[in-house]
Amino acid sequence: MYSGQIDATGVRYCPSIEDKLKKFPDKSTHQVFLEPEGLDTDLYYPNGISTGLPEDVQLEMIHSIPGLEHAVMVRPGYSIEHAVMPPTQIRSTMETKMVQGLFFAGQINGTTGYEEAAAQGVVAGINAALKIQNKEPFILGRHEAYTGVLIDDLITKGTEEPYRMFTSRVEYRLVVREDNADQRMAPYALSFGLISPAGFDSIMKKYERIDREIIFLNETKVFPISQQGRKMNEILVSRGTAPLVYPSTLGAILKRPQMDYDSLVPFIPSEISSGEKDYVEYEIKYKGFIERQLRDIERMRHIENIKIPTGLDFDVVPGLSIEIRQKLKSFSPLTLGQAHRISGVTPAAISILMVYLRKLSLERRKAGTETA
Repeated sequence: MYSGQIDATGVRYCPSIEDKLKKFPDKSTHQVFLEPEGLDTDLYYPNGISTGLPEDVQLEMIHSIPGLEHAVMVRPGYSIEHAVMPPTQIRSTMETKMVQGLFFAGQINGTTGYEEAAAQGVVAGINAALKIQNKEPFILGRHEAYTGVLIDDLITKGTEEPYRMFTSRVEYRLVVREDNADQRMAPYALSFGLISPAGFDSIMKKYERIDREIIFLNETKVFPISQQGRKMNEILVSRGTAPLVYPSTLGAILKRPQMDYDSLVPFIPSEISSGEKDYVEYEIKYKGFIERQLRDIERMRHIENIKIPTGLDFDVVPGLSIEIRQKLKSFSPLTLGQAHRISGVTPAAISILMVYLRKLSLERRKAGTETA
């Protein structure tokens, strides 16, 4: 790593022990996590000391760790250097711009991590199959999936180091959550034959139960002077929050920071699963924030849906600066939304493009009418 044999930018979030020694020379201790390789093996992966040092040095390092004085090293660590294609040279479908029908996925696009590679592979595979069937491509939006954010980041921004997907990269993470992934992806899975109709119906019924529960909580009132109200006030006081003075819905009570779904179970006749309870609680507690994010998505949707014709000559668009024309030609965005996210492309340039595309659409429509 430091001999000059490898000069590529390493993975920021998985540095080697050599990197750590170089960057943090003042640290006197370092954690190593022993991770079992499986349930039926005695092999362990020592997470925290990834390295490309000579084999004898690695063995000495392992034996210096308390508890591993007699450990056997089955496979030494090694350094790798990946060749990558600039991800700005691929489309949202994972097809390369240079060679039609050639799809790239994984580390060749500059990403790191198994999940990142698998996500790209699924999208590339689906689009390759759709292409040979002359069907519409499969493109996930940033508001639909982490995979959509991952691919959009790569193709519009590129990357100077191995890219890893993080929650913080997703601007709509109150909507794109772990607990609603089945709801977001089930319609796609059904259309591609990746889930059975029975499996799809099961997911839809789950969300019907959740919707009914949310409606019940938002419509059912508790009156402080009733027997239920007195019981509710006992729970509220025990939870460190103010008792009811006026009638309140169960949903409004659940919004209190001190309250959770389980504390309201005595007042709820229906039975739903633990995961469904969590979903109901999130939806009610964060309703205002979720609705604000949905409005943001709607505001952006109109430019996401405005497609830029393939092969559009940006040089003929009046009002664009030379720099912005160069960037648009380099990235070849498919929509105004993608163009908007290219670094250096200004809102003014997007407005100019929008006007030009509208004019182009009207001219084509007029030409088509005259031909007819």
